[in-house]
Amino acid sequence: MSLENAPDDVKLAVDLIMLLEEHAIAPETVLSALEMVKRDFERKVLSAPSPRTSP
Repeated sequence: MSLENAPDDVKLAVDLIMLLEEHAIAPETVLSALEMVKRDFERKVLSAPSPRTSP
């Protein structure tokens, strides 16, 4: 499968991996930072207004 045709989340994951590896960031630091990012985005998802359903 070509990255061109990959889903957006896969493309983002590949970009993030490349960025982190290019900067030689320690895996422990990466995992800690990713947990913080995950919590932040989970809060955003939970606090986003839910779409209304039509009656």
